[in-house]
Amino acid sequence: MRDLRSLIAAFALATLLAASGCASCNHDRLALTLPESLRGSEALILVADGAGDFRATSQALRQAIAAEKLPLTLEPFVWSHGYCRVLSDQLDEGHARREGQRLAETVLAVRRACPERPIYLVAHSAGSAVVLAAASALPPDTIERIILFAPSVPEDYDLRPALRSVRYEVDVFSSRSDQWYLQASLFVSSIVHCRRCTAAGSDGFHPILDMPEDRLLYKKLRDFPWDPGLIWTGHDGGHFGYYQQGYLREFVLPLLRVQPPSA
Repeated sequence: MRDLRSLIAAFALATLLAASGCASCNHDRLALTLPESLRGSEALILVADGAGDFRATSQALRQAIAAEKLPLTLEPFVWSHGYCRVLSDQLDEGHARREGQRLAETVLAVRRACPERPIYLVAHSAGSAVVLAAASALPPDTIERIILFAPSVPEDYDLRPALRSVRYEVDVFSSRSDQWYLQASLFVSSIVHCRRCTAAGSDGFHPILDMPEDRLLYKKLRDFPWDPGLIWTGHDGGHFGYYQQGYLREFVLPLLRVQPPSA
C-alpha cells in the first residue's frame, strides 16, 4: 500500500511539474529545435538564392554585410533540387510551394524561440517563388520586409498575402535590360504550363485591386527599377548585376537596418 501511495505521489509530482513548466523551459525546448546557425538575437536574414543552388546572392550579401560590420546574421535557405539543376528549379512550381512551406515553418520556429528578433526574407530570381510562397503562409506582420531581386515569377502574381506578412515593405528590384536570362526562363515556363507571362523582374508586379482595402495594402509594395544612371554602382542592368558590392551597399543594406519600435 505504501509503495502504491509513493507511486501515485511521484506521478502527481511529475504531472504538476510538466503542467507548470516555466516559460524559460519552453523557450529552451523551442530553441533546441533550431539549428545552431539560427539561434541568436541579431536580426536574421534568410536568403533563397536563384535556380541551380549557386548561392551567389547569399555570398555577395554576406560579403557586403561583413564589409560594413553590420549586426546581422545571414543564412542561405537551401531549397534547390541540386547544384546546376536550373530548369528543374525554374519549372517545378510544386517544389517551390513545398519549399516555401518549409521556409514558413522555419520562420515560425525562430519567431517562437525569439519573438522580438527581426526577420528578413531575401530572394533572387526563381528563389522569389519560394519566399513568396512562405510569406503567403505566414500570419500578418511576422517578418520585417521582403527583398526580391529580378523575381522570375509572373507580373500578375498575387502579392496580397505576402504584403500582409510584412511589417514594412516588399521591395522589388527589376530591370528592363534583364532580357536573355529572365525572359528565357519565363518563356520556357510559359511553354510547359501553357500560359504566356512576363516576369516581374523585368517591369515589376501588377497590383490586384479586387477590394477597397487592396489599394492600401499595395502601398507596402516598392519598386526599384534599374536605369543606366546606376552603372556607377557596378550593376549593368543584367540578371546578376544585383550582386555588385557598390549596388548592395547603396540600395540594399539600408533596407536591412533594424527599424526603431513604433511609437
